[in-house]
Amino acid sequence: MSKRADQPRVPDRPLPRPEGLDAEFYAWCGRGELRFQRCGTCRAWRHLPRVLCPSCGSDQWTWEPSTGRGVVWSWTTTHQQFESGMGSRLPYASVVVELEEGVRVVALLADDFASTDLRLDLPVVVEIEVISDEIGLLVCGPSRHHP
Repeated sequence: MSKRADQPRVPDRPLPRPEGLDAEFYAWCGRGELRFQRCGTCRAWRHLPRVLCPSCGSDQWTWEPSTGRGVVWSWTTTHQQFESGMGSRLPYASVVVELEEGVRVVALLADDFASTDLRLDLPVVVEIEVISDEIGLLVCGPSRHHP
């Protein structure tokens, strides 16, 4: 898993304000690591983070690394500014990626990837744009290898 930026930078978009387990997820991303909870009992992956496993109800889990490889599950392209700070990125695509581990995440489409190239089941890789020690944002771009 590689970071898209070596140095934390000033974001050009609104940032999440995570609390609790969400803050732990974003802190891993802030370190340039894409990790998700994995049940210690049934080994199921899960995202969004939560205390109990939705598969078996166990409260035992760890944060385990993801490959970042997946496929496009859905997307939307925004052409009108709804959030301050996003106007310079118009149009931009938000992509739902189904990762190899089975979890789905929302990521912005990387600047070097055209939204016109998007299609269902397109192989992509999710990377992290490090913003600070507490926040990393997900971006996705084309995969060089099929997942």
